[in-house]
Amino acid sequence: MKLKVRLLGDKVLYEPTWQAMKDFVEQRTEHTSDEIWLLEHQPVYTQGQAGKPEHVLFPGDIPVVQTDRGGQVTYHGPGQITAYFLLDIKRLGLGPRQLVDAIEQSLVSLLKRYDIEAYPKSDAPGVYVVERGMESKIASLGLRIRKGFSYHGLALNVDMDLEPFQRINPCGYAGMAMSQMTHFNATVRIKQVMDALSDELRSRLGYDSIEIFD
Repeated sequence: MKLKVRLLGDKVLYEPTWQAMKDFVEQRTEHTSDEIWLLEHQPVYTQGQAGKPEHVLFPGDIPVVQTDRGGQVTYHGPGQITAYFLLDIKRLGLGPRQLVDAIEQSLVSLLKRYDIEAYPKSDAPGVYVVERGMESKIASLGLRIRKGFSYHGLALNVDMDLEPFQRINPCGYAGMAMSQMTHFNATVRIKQVMDALSDELRSRLGYDSIEIFD
């Protein structure tokens, strides 16, 4: 099976991208190739289906969008890789939990390439690190499965302004510390990380080959 990876660039607006994902899922057939979209969003808070208004503390001038993914509130912005998974999970032979596990393990393997020790947690989706003795979240995860097709995905903090996370309870957890790759490795670059992430996901999800579009 071939995986298509689309590089959508930076400063990408959230709502048109969300609509494009829904359109893709609605129009795809059993013959449609799976795709992963990689991008950086303009600053935005997104509320998942489990999101509660009280977890958005003081968003200021950053828009808040109620969306249809799993999970609660998170922040997207420049310097963060967002990856959207447009996959036929039945064709891959995966259930929702197995897909989440595969994505989390891909992130753990990716971070290890940069000498960053990370781990998932069974009770809180995403990937975590220990920074200055404190558990911190470095990647968030929220998916939606519709008719056996996935959309939405992950957000990996690479080299960004983390201040907007202080204006929310990330993923519904008050005071959750957030981290990013440059706190551990100052040499990381977004494009290189995108390439490495694509490779990890291709391998972990079982694709034979990858085709990249930009």
